[in-house]
Amino acid sequence: MHIIIIGAVAAGTSAATEIRRNNKEAQIIIYEKDKYISYAGCGMPFYISNETKDFSEIVPRDAKFFKEKHNVDIYTEHEVLSINKEDKKITVKNLLTGGVFEDNYDKLIIATGARAVRPDIKGATGDNVFILRNINHMNKIKSFIEENKPKSAVIIGSGFIGLEMCESFKHLGMDIAIIARSGISKGIDPDMSVYIEEYLRQKGVNVYTNTPTIEINEEGVIIGNGSLIKGDMVLLATGIKPNVELAKSAGIELGATGAIKVDKQMRTNVEDIYSCGDCIEMFYTIDEKPVFRPLGSTANKTGTIAGSIITGKDTEFKGVLGTGIYRIFDMTVGQTGFSEREALRLGYNTVASIDTRLNKPAYMGGKPMTIKAVAEKETGRLLGAQIIGYEGVDRRLDVVVTAISLKASVEDLMHLDLAYSPPYSTPRDPLYYTAAKLMRKITE
Repeated sequence: MHIIIIGAVAAGTSAATEIRRNNKEAQIIIYEKDKYISYAGCGMPFYISNETKDFSEIVPRDAKFFKEKHNVDIYTEHEVLSINKEDKKITVKNLLTGGVFEDNYDKLIIATGARAVRPDIKGATGDNVFILRNINHMNKIKSFIEENKPKSAVIIGSGFIGLEMCESFKHLGMDIAIIARSGISKGIDPDMSVYIEEYLRQKGVNVYTNTPTIEINEEGVIIGNGSLIKGDMVLLATGIKPNVELAKSAGIELGATGAIKVDKQMRTNVEDIYSCGDCIEMFYTIDEKPVFRPLGSTANKTGTIAGSIITGKDTEFKGVLGTGIYRIFDMTVGQTGFSEREALRLGYNTVASIDTRLNKPAYMGGKPMTIKAVAEKETGRLLGAQIIGYEGVDRRLDVVVTAISLKASVEDLMHLDLAYSPPYSTPRDPLYYTAAKLMRKITE
């Protein structure tokens, strides 16, 4: 069996290693148009800030590693130009030599990922304007900082990357401004995002919400009211979109979100062509409706599933909850499932609660943790949660993720036998109080 994979970051390499694990004889070839493969994209902000100093920790593996360990042939700086689904061929261009050639496949996996959105703003392609999606972008930002010693930065966008880079730039001694077209942190309800906004201001970050960006120039960014927000460098953190052009030109169906449509076993509408990673459309675990929520963890998972299916194993994708977590200085923000705003938009009759408790007793250095949870009033089913705190946010978030995945009710959450010891929690965990408050609203 001759298997070709297009893309060699998280999903593509996960698929390749899973295929090799199950089939020692298959010929596996990966074509990647970039120079770097299998890198830790989520670690890039921490390398820029020097919290992680070793480049090899961010890019730990190369083509030689995959050949020696897994007998997988990876050709970097090779771009796949087209897919001929009738003849089961692809056309490839060697970006180093300019040579073009064809290769045949028995099975094909498309793992072309996603790219950063560069908005249509005057000056968005300036020399002091950056995006951050891959290692090349990271290196450019790092080099600019080392060579130019910028004293200030403006970040346009307040999602995961924007907020993580806010911390990174601040650690490097820069004055920071964040400009958000709507509120801070997409996906977080406004009554929770205010905590993030207030904290950013406490840390000396200038925050502009509900603010359009009009122009970028060498001095900084001009916003809707005509004011200039000064910045020696500008980061565009305005979201990403899936790389689907290659698939679309081959007649592969796209989904409602504009990403590649696959079934639960990563099959596209074309026989023997699969897709996985940040280029595919996923679905919500709660209601199985389509969603585009690319994350490294999901990319690895879907890549493994594609590799398993190709080699005859029976498994399937279980969906996503849009779970996300990030750090801003000492604060941690986590979310999973539906926000209240999203649940209402989808037609759910919801109840929601916000509660602030210490994550552990005050005598053990407990710090405040604010939890907002959303449930369906008629059934009591837990739909989502947002958590903001300083310690233990990840632990509570994962409990809620598990509860929603198993279709637990608010009452189930209240009665969970969670771990307790003063260094870790209060006798009644903050999640207990959240569930109890929701229960009262459900039974009103």
